[in-house]
Amino acid sequence: MAQLKCRDYGFECDFVADGEMEQVIEDFRTHTDEEHGIDYSKEAVMQFLLRKQGL
Repeated sequence: MAQLKCRDYGFECDFVADGEMEQVIEDFRTHTDEEHGIDYSKEAVMQFLLRKQGL
């Protein structure tokens, strides 16, 4: 299971993407684009997840 929180990346936002890695990446990208106007690439979000896991 993977999880990304907007708050962990400098946003004052309570959004949390939780679940399988591919779904978390897609949910987080959609949310940040629609709510914060930032279009992260899949690769960038994957790096967020890998860093969070210490890989």
